[in-house]
Amino acid sequence: MKEILTKLNQAFDHRVRLGIMSILLVNEWVEFNTLKDTLGLTDGRLASHIKALEKEQFIEVRKRFVGRKPNTAYRVTDAGNKAFQGHLDALEKLLDNARE
Repeated sequence: MKEILTKLNQAFDHRVRLGIMSILLVNEWVEFNTLKDTLGLTDGRLASHIKALEKEQFIEVRKRFVGRKPNTAYRVTDAGNKAFQGHLDALEKLLDNARE
C-alpha cells in the first residue's frame, strides 16, 4: 500500500488539475476559454492551476493572435502524459486494493 501511495503525483492532488489533464489528454490543443467553461472556473482560478501544471512542465502553452484577438491554448507534454498515466495507474491500484 505504501509503495502505491508514493506513486501518486502531488501535482494532480486537486480535482481541477485532474479535470484539466483529462480534457487535454483527449484533445490536441484546448483553448483557455474552453477549459474555463467546461470546468466552470473563473479566469484566476483556472490560471493558477494552469501555472502549477506548467511549472511541472506537464502542459505546453501556445499564445497567438486569431485575427486581432489573443488566443491561448494548451496541450499535454510527453512528461505530463507519462506522469498523469502513472498517477491514474496508482489510483486504480488503490481502488483494486480497497475492493479486495
